[in-house]
Amino acid sequence: MSDDTTPNPKSEPFSNAEKDTDDWTTGDEPMTGAQASYLKTLSEEAGEPFEETLNKADASKRIDALQEKTGRGK
Repeated sequence: MSDDTTPNPKSEPFSNAEKDTDDWTTGDEPMTGAQASYLKTLSEEAGEPFEETLNKADASKRIDALQEKTGRGK
């Protein structure tokens, strides 16, 4: 018999899929190689400077902002 009060994670896959970048436990680590590569591409397309010293959390925020500016990733 199944418990109907417990949500099925497969029926709500995005309920906890995205954490606020400020809550990341590894957010203060240097950005990943993939983040750096994508951020460099987005920066060039947006005509913005590439900031190579960002941490993971700040790089993620910057990627989101540049995606909005360039129309990519949405």
